[in-house]
Amino acid sequence: MPLIKVQTSLPSPDKTQVEAMLKDLSSSLAAHLGKPESYVMTAFEGNIPMTFGGTTEPVCYVEIKSVGTMGTKTKTMSEDFCSKIESTLGVPKNRTYIEFADAAGAMWGWNGKTFG
Repeated sequence: MPLIKVQTSLPSPDKTQVEAMLKDLSSSLAAHLGKPESYVMTAFEGNIPMTFGGTTEPVCYVEIKSVGTMGTKTKTMSEDFCSKIESTLGVPKNRTYIEFADAAGAMWGWNGKTFG
């Protein structure tokens, strides 16, 4: 049920680097939320035309969605994931936006059912 999706204006690194980053993000998201990693989904899209602050310098947009309430965990997650993105992709923290979205169980489907 948790999802972390990373979109960046940078070209995609090689497949091995992307997979390593996604696995790291997956385990970190599970730990932050206290949910089994077996439910975590990750996604990556590179080379997306984007601007931030009126420039086309490297930029990153991250979506984190989960059933339930993330509440005060978002501050710690923002620091952690911005740092991971900066070290992996080289996008500075001040050019990364993260959208946190709590979802009601009835609004998240899986395996032909919903979580609510």
